[in-house]
Order: sequence, then C-alpha cells, then structure tokens
Amino acid sequence: MRKITIIDTTMRDGSHAIAHTYTPEKVGAITRGLAKAGCRKIEVGHGDGLEGSSIQYGFSKCDEYDLVRAAVENKGDATIGTLLIPGIGTIEALDKLYEIGVRSVRVATHVTEADTGAEHIRHAKSIGMEAIGFLMMSHMREPDTIVEQAKLFESYGADVIYLADSAGAMIPSMVKARIDALKANVSIPVGFHAHNNLGLAIGNSLTAIEAGCDYIDGTLIGLGAGAGNAMHEVLQAVLDKAGYETGEELYPLMDVAEDEVRSMGVSMDIDKYALTIGYAGVYSSFFLHAKRAADKYGLDARDILAELGRMKTVGGQEDMILDVAYRMAKDRGMII
Repeated sequence: MRKITIIDTTMRDGSHAIAHTYTPEKVGAITRGLAKAGCRKIEVGHGDGLEGSSIQYGFSKCDEYDLVRAAVENKGDATIGTLLIPGIGTIEALDKLYEIGVRSVRVATHVTEADTGAEHIRHAKSIGMEAIGFLMMSHMREPDTIVEQAKLFESYGADVIYLADSAGAMIPSMVKARIDALKANVSIPVGFHAHNNLGLAIGNSLTAIEAGCDYIDGTLIGLGAGAGNAMHEVLQAVLDKAGYETGEELYPLMDVAEDEVRSMGVSMDIDKYALTIGYAGVYSSFFLHAKRAADKYGLDARDILAELGRMKTVGGQEDMILDVAYRMAKDRGMII
C-alpha cells in the first residue's frame, strides 16, 4: 500500500476565506484535532504567507507568531510548517519561526520565478528546516517550463517540489501532463496543491497521486481562497477507498472539521465568482479583493476577474485590482 502524505493548510490557505481572522485559541483547537486524527504536517500562517499581514493582502486579526505558537503548543507528533513568498517573507522571519518550533517551509514563487526562492531554500536547509519548492499558477506554463523551474528548486536543495493550481484552472489531463513531466525529470518527491474553482480539486488531487505524487494538500471543509481547496476529510475517504495509506483516521477528521471549522459559520461554494476565477485562470486569493472593488465602483466582479485573467496577472499584483476596476468604471462612464 503506497504512502501519501497530506499537508493540511486549513490555517494558512483557509485564512483567505475568513479574512485572516484566526485566533490562537481556534488555531490551537484545530491543530489538536488534526493531530488526534493522525495528520503529520500542518501549515499555519497568513493566507499570503509569512509576513503577509498588510494593507495589500489583508491584515491578520492576530499576530501570526502567536498563531504559530498556538499550533506548536498543540501539535502532538505533527510537524508545523509555514509558507513564504519571497519579497513578502524574510530570512529573519524564518529564523524567528524556527526558534518557535516551525520545522518546514514552502517557498512559493510564480511558476517562472523559482530563482527568487534560492536564498530562502538554502537558508531553510542551513538551519535544519525541511524546504519545499512551491510553483504557483502552474496552469500558466507548459510542462517543459515547469520542469526547468523545478530543477532550479532541486539544485537549491529543496526536499520536495510542489505544483500549485493556484487558480483552480486545471482539468485532470493538464495535471497528469505536468506531474508526469516532473516525475520523469526530478529525483525528489513531488506534491500537488488544488483549488476547487472548477469543482475538480478532489479529482485533480487523485489524478496527481495516480501520476506519482507523494504529497497532497487538503483543508478541513475545503476552506481556502476562491472556492477553496481539496476537502481534507473527503480526500482521506477517497484515498482510503483507492487503497492509499495516509496514517490518518476519517472520523476524527470529520469531527474536527464539523466541530472547529464548520462551526465558525463558514462554508465553501462554487459561486459565479469562484467559477469565473477557475475559468479565467486568475489567482484564487483575488476573490474577495475583486468583490470589494466591484462593490466600490458598481461593477460585476466577474468582469474584473475576466480582465485580470486576460492581463495574465499573478499573485502579488493585488494592488492592480482596484486600478482595473477604476479604469473599467471610467471607460463605462460610471466615473466622471
């Protein structure tokens, strides 16, 4: 029976869906529940990664270091990790997190910019952290380019290469082609991070595993940017039925999902905006920003998202959303 490692990102990617309002108490409770269920890798932090709390990405309700401390204090046998986007998170912040007890970092770059993560990967390895290269918006490039970027991460010392469908824009054939290429050309394990904007997060995750992925991401109740991520508890049930071993137990996962996450009054749906994100291939965390800009200027958020997709915007360009909305409103005579 092949072993698959699930990285739970409820308290990182899931932060987008609740406008970064996690508290240490809630993080501690979710972490305890995940550890009880047998989850061994748990990611915590601002939705946009280490030090992401800002006017551009959205302020966190509570200090992210307090959230991480709460996770570390309740982790049991699990490893607590975080995500860092170069240019937002810093080397100094990595050192601070290591002192707190974080032992894994995913260095996330745009799919063509792995070189911007070289310093962070090397530093993480030098202080004893697991370092994962995380290629975002991977639907935007063909497999040969993705392989080139993955090889860069591998050369910097990355332990794992992750392919992220940040827009939830892929269909299974796209996932398979990219994972097949990675498995044929890199010597380290491969992982996959799905979003559900086209309703394919579970299907794409299973396709990735069948193509050779050893790591897969999930969030409780699917909490995450856009229409959310692969639903962790559903993913566990599917992998169990498919004959894969994760070391996790389904009922405890169901319990923490219901008792600690769904009880927050949030649910994930593929509404017209999330579907537009997947169809247009726009970064999933643009979801709430575009809706707010649409409300401000009296526009349809779908038009904003479609334009952002046409412009091929990427993560880190959230400041452009208001500019695009303003221009559209002005062009339509809604602003004089």
